[in-house]
This record gives sequence, structure tokens and C-alpha cells, in this order.
Amino acid sequence: MEERPISPFLKGTAFVMFLFLLAPVILVVPISFSADNYMSFPPSGWSLKWYAAFFSNSQMIGALGTSTLLALIVTVLSLVIALPASYAIVRSRVFGAEALLAFFTAPLLLPTIVLGLAILIVFAGQGLLGTFHGLVIGHLVVVLPYALRVLTTSLSGLPLGVEEAAATLGASPLTVFRRVTLPLMTPGIVATSALAFLVSFDEAVISLFLTGPRLTTLPVAMYRHVDAQADPLVASISVLLIVMTLAVVLVVDRSVGLGRTFVK
Repeated sequence: MEERPISPFLKGTAFVMFLFLLAPVILVVPISFSADNYMSFPPSGWSLKWYAAFFSNSQMIGALGTSTLLALIVTVLSLVIALPASYAIVRSRVFGAEALLAFFTAPLLLPTIVLGLAILIVFAGQGLLGTFHGLVIGHLVVVLPYALRVLTTSLSGLPLGVEEAAATLGASPLTVFRRVTLPLMTPGIVATSALAFLVSFDEAVISLFLTGPRLTTLPVAMYRHVDAQADPLVASISVLLIVMTLAVVLVVDRSVGLGRTFVK
């Protein structure tokens, strides 16, 4: 079947749409190198002082460390919980598997502000506000549906015949899972890890409800900084976060390939 050529009009429309979507990113990069003491475009001069200001800001660096540690812990916990849950839903054929999957991924359908308020009400009575383990639980509520959805999709696309062949040759269910299923799920696991880390690291609304004066994450610290003063410091942090995101995508591409990871 021959592919129809794409018309110049569609190419032009796609280019304009991509330019519109990337406009904030395009603008924030030159602003981060501004020599001005306030956010303006175009900058009157060029300087790296706002990058130096970020690395010398102990509050921002502390928030960066908290966000990184939090995202790593949430990523590991989401894998530990979602991997056996997805296997039980897809392979064990438990009763009401589709209903269970819909229930576990229901937080994806709720507005984040509503979910954050609900978590705040529950955590207030349990003494979890302003605590690190409270942040872990709150982020896990948000990240786990993503992890479960990606892993169930990845597992559903695997050939069942390979696992059945290993079982008929005498391998125990645990051996089949460890030596056959897990290697085949590697792209899905990598995708889940990358997505869980980025979602947790970037989560701001839930964190606003759960953080306190002694514990904050980088997105919350950036929000509070912008609320207090409008200088290019936040732009420089944003550029560093963009670079971090691109680095994660590059690692995924180099390890298993973006096509295998995100395309079923």
C-alpha cells in the first residue's frame, strides 16, 4: 500500500502548532541568561549570574535534593506495587480485573486540586502534613496509576505463548516470571521508571498541600519564589529541568529505544 504524500498545508500547520507549543520553552532559555534583575524579553544584556544564584541558594538546593530523593523513592515503590498488581490483573485473570484496573487508575480522572484537597483532609487527622513520608504517600497516590497503566499495557502486549512454553518445559511460575516475563517487560519497566520519576519530581499541586516551612520540594520553592519576586532565577532553574528531562529521555532511548518503550 502506497503512502499518500503529506500536503504542504498540513506540514505548515503542524510546524505552526509545534512552534506554538514550544514558544514558552523557546522564550525561557534566553531569559535565563538575562543580566537584568527582573524578568523581561528581550534581555538588555547576557549573564550567567542567575545560574550561579541558583547553585548558591541553599533553600533551592535543599528543595532540589528533597525532590530528587522523593522521586527516586516513589519510583521504586511504584514499581514494587504496580509490577505484581499488573501481573495479577493481566495474567492471573482475577475476577473483575477491568474493574480493579479502573478503580486503581481512577485518580487520573480527578482534577489534581480536588485530589490534593482530599489528601489534605485525610492527612490532617493522621499527622502526615509537613512530613517526608506523607509526601511519599501523597506522590505515590498520583504516580501509581501511571505506573499501573503503563505496565498493564506492556504486559498485555507480550506473547503469552512464550510463558506457556517455559511452563510446559518444567519452569515454576516464579521462574517463568523472573527469566521470561521480566526480560520481555524491560522496555515497559524503563518507561514506567522514567515516567514515575518525572511525574513525581514535577508534581506541584499535591506538594503545595503537603509541604511545610521545614520541608519543601523544588516546584513548590519555585512557585513561592515567583510569588515573592519576578527575577530570572526561576527561568534558569526551568532550563536546568528541561535539560534533566531531555537527559532522562536520552537514557531511555539509549537503553531500550523510544519506539520499543512508548509504542505498543
